Amino acid sequence: MSRTIDLNPVIRITAGAVGKPGKRVFYMQAESDSRRITLLCEKQQVQALGLGIQEYLQELQQKHPHLLTPTVSYIEADMELQEPLEPLFRVGQFGLGYDEESDRLILVAREAQEEDAPPDSVADDATEVRFWATRSQMLAFAQYGLSVSVKGRPICGNCLQPMDPEGHFCPRRNGHKY
Repeated sequence: MSRTIDLNPVIRITAGAVGKPGKRVFYMQAESDSRRITLLCEKQQVQALGLGIQEYLQELQQKHPHLLTPTVSYIEADMELQEPLEPLFRVGQFGLGYDEESDRLILVAREAQEEDAPPDSVADDATEVRFWATRSQMLAFAQYGLSVSVKGRPICGNCLQPMDPEGHFCPRRNGHKY
């Protein structure tokens, strides 16, 4: 049976990475008055979520022009991950919604399931966490998450692949450094 956890409302929501570039582990973390939840996720999920939230907020603004524009002010130190980093689960997919009555975005994170699990068990066993946050909180989360995700390895100007500090085989240069 699936389990749903609601953090309504969140007082803090962020994303971050731990480790050296190329070997970083990405997390998303949120807390309410009584609980902190940390989830394990992929760099690409953090990037896609950041872009998706920004796009969704623009659509909301067009659909509801009476809404005040969300502000993007945050203190970087307040956005850092808090210890202990004990993830509840690895995220398989994210969903995003809007509750007009409370004027909050709802970010739904669903637990990743094993690939070889029977299809009917996937829906029954997955844990789901719903984070209820203001539009400003979500915009700050999106922008901070995007900034964290680009702090990795430098990108090769020729092949657009990440470069390791110990060297880089560039297929466009046929393996030659110069």
